[in-house]
Amino acid sequence: MSNGARERGEAFCVGWEAPTRTRRDVFRTPLTLFRTLAIAEAVSWTLLIGGLILRAAADLPAAVSIGGGIHGFVFLAYGATAILVALNQRWGVGPAALAVVSAVIPYATIPTEIWLHRTGRLRGAWRLDDSGDPRDRRPIDRLLRSFLRRPWVLALVLVAVVAVVFVVLLTVGPPGGKG
Repeated sequence: MSNGARERGEAFCVGWEAPTRTRRDVFRTPLTLFRTLAIAEAVSWTLLIGGLILRAAADLPAAVSIGGGIHGFVFLAYGATAILVALNQRWGVGPAALAVVSAVIPYATIPTEIWLHRTGRLRGAWRLDDSGDPRDRRPIDRLLRSFLRRPWVLALVLVAVVAVVFVVLLTVGPPGGKG
């Protein structure tokens, strides 16, 4: 793959490329943030499914609590990331809904990320400045740019919102009840 293709975020094979970035670069583009959370969501499904197998095979109900807790938090973080990236990239309702709903189906975030990448929906940088587009004057776009210019504030707000939703959902109980 040429350096130009790598800089543009183009992949050599099936929408994925070998990691060549530093840890600081992971969240520099919508593509890298979305890809990181899509992979994390797939890994969290593995932990949940592994916990279910351990509960059934070795009578370890704590394995589901651990795997399920991790999966639940990553699920919510992925959903928040999908919404953030959808707003930044100006996706329509269809691609945005697909990105969020893909987290409900085990491992579906990976093919969803590949499709979004291949169709150019993950191309480009974060929209930090008004581009002159009339949509940039919308309150949601102004708020988005304000947060994107302060990534640590955005990260703290997103983590706080995800944590509050996570605690509320834990209080309500797991899907299907505790029985």
